[in-house]
Amino acid sequence: MSAPWKAGMPGNRDPFAAFICDDAALDALRPVVVEMGWQPEKCHKGGLRNAVQSLSITASPNILMVDLSESGDPLNDINALAEVCEPGTVVIAVGQVNDVRLYRDLVASGIQDYLLKPLTAGQVRDALIQAQAIFTAPRAHDAATAKRHISTAVVGARGGVGASMLATSLAWLFATDHEKPTALLDLDVHFGTGALTLDLEPGRGLTDAIENPSRIDGLFIERAMIRANDHLSILSAEAPINSPLMTDGSAFVQLEEEFRQAFEMTVIDLPRNMLINFPHLLADVNCVVLAAEYTLASARDAIRILSWLKANAAHVQTFVVANKVQTATQEISKADFEASIERKVNFTIPYDLKGVTNAAKLGQTFAEANPAAKSGSVVRDIASAIMGVSDAEDAPVKGKKPVSLLGKLDIKGLLAKKDAAKAPA
Repeated sequence: MSAPWKAGMPGNRDPFAAFICDDAALDALRPVVVEMGWQPEKCHKGGLRNAVQSLSITASPNILMVDLSESGDPLNDINALAEVCEPGTVVIAVGQVNDVRLYRDLVASGIQDYLLKPLTAGQVRDALIQAQAIFTAPRAHDAATAKRHISTAVVGARGGVGASMLATSLAWLFATDHEKPTALLDLDVHFGTGALTLDLEPGRGLTDAIENPSRIDGLFIERAMIRANDHLSILSAEAPINSPLMTDGSAFVQLEEEFRQAFEMTVIDLPRNMLINFPHLLADVNCVVLAAEYTLASARDAIRILSWLKANAAHVQTFVVANKVQTATQEISKADFEASIERKVNFTIPYDLKGVTNAAKLGQTFAEANPAAKSGSVVRDIASAIMGVSDAEDAPVKGKKPVSLLGKLDIKGLLAKKDAAKAPA
């Protein structure tokens, strides 16, 4: 509970409180509490349920010791405790079950330590000293220790161009190849495939956040996100399709803020319609990956999205990625596509049906399932480029005057080329 939360201000909070089930454990605890300079009256009789009831109406202490001996489902009950504890509380659990798996699960849920009964003075003293040191230590997001955070939004110029493939692959690469704590946020609330690609259940975290934005904090992030591996966590949803998205977007902004505190990398799988509904989503995004194909429709929509980015998110660094490229069968050439969007394509991913099929069968991201393929190598290059992203804006094309949208996309000329290519020799 201490790990994912922001540092709380001590204020009027007690330095210590304990809720212990049996007298023997209380007798071992109280002398150490006095030795630490705390009030022995804060050692209460009763276990975890008593702690939840008490802390639901009073401020939680800086350090909390709670007895799980009478709990039938410790992990679930710890979640109930988390609902009533304030940010920054360091929690030490006490119990009589000697199970290393339980210990690991409790620590993963945010518990600082788990002490096995019968308690000894030395054991309790060491745990309390360590808890006190953790509470007073600078938090990872303090100004003096702040880590650089890179937020990347992946947008598809059209549906089916591979934006979700890129988003999941990039998140996986940041977490594994670069070993950066990474959050993947899939904002296709009804039809997102982020969790499906990672072979995970999406959970209710994202829908809960949308319904209750005020609940979003570090603890919510820790509990709601689904962990894919040691460094990668995902927040996604499969909301019922008869439930429209009712939000002003404040939940998404709050999620991004919490991600900046808890992770070093954020990847947002951002459906293009979200740019229209919630333009403020890109306010703190560092770079945008625009996925496209060499088709007329994709060229037209890439022009529109790039124009929107210049007007509404000029601070982002944009990478244009052409996906599913088959030179012999593409509608328009790379040169015509680049002329239409008035900039170079940064990365070209060759069409790789076998690689996509292999990833789906394995339940893995495209980059993970195809490390040796040329297409997988390009995705790795994109990840490396994002790791080195700067705040510099894309340089405007020199020597060109602004033209209309239709002027940028010479549809008639492109169609003429397409018809000429189809004509028999």
